[in-house]
Amino acid sequence: MTEYSFESNSSCIVMSSKDNVATLLRNVKQGESISIIVAGISRTILMKEDVKFGHKVAIEPILNGEYIVKYGESIGAANQLIEPGEHVHIHNLEGIRGRGDNHFEKEVGNLWHSSKAIVDQTEK
Repeated sequence: MTEYSFESNSSCIVMSSKDNVATLLRNVKQGESISIIVAGISRTILMKEDVKFGHKVAIEPILNGEYIVKYGESIGAANQLIEPGEHVHIHNLEGIRGRGDNHFEKEVGNLWHSSKAIVDQTEK
């Protein structure tokens, strides 16, 4: 298991090199720079808006429809372009787990219904 650490004066935390968001450890203001460390590489992100403690901020561009990854796991998909330094929350993130209406689930369902229709027709 990889050990993660951060300095006590850190503004945010990134838990996985797969993450495209950081979780804030304090309130940050528009125009402020925050430092992140991903896979041992330090970077600086310029905040594009005020974001509160505990919320997520994009650390790289996230395209419309692209998965938003936190703690190495997908937590949803962007419903618009999200630039580094922008707040990531319900206004630009769409939950995709267990909804039953997302594209993948529709395609799997359509394949199942098509297969069932073919079987039903051959049984007549």
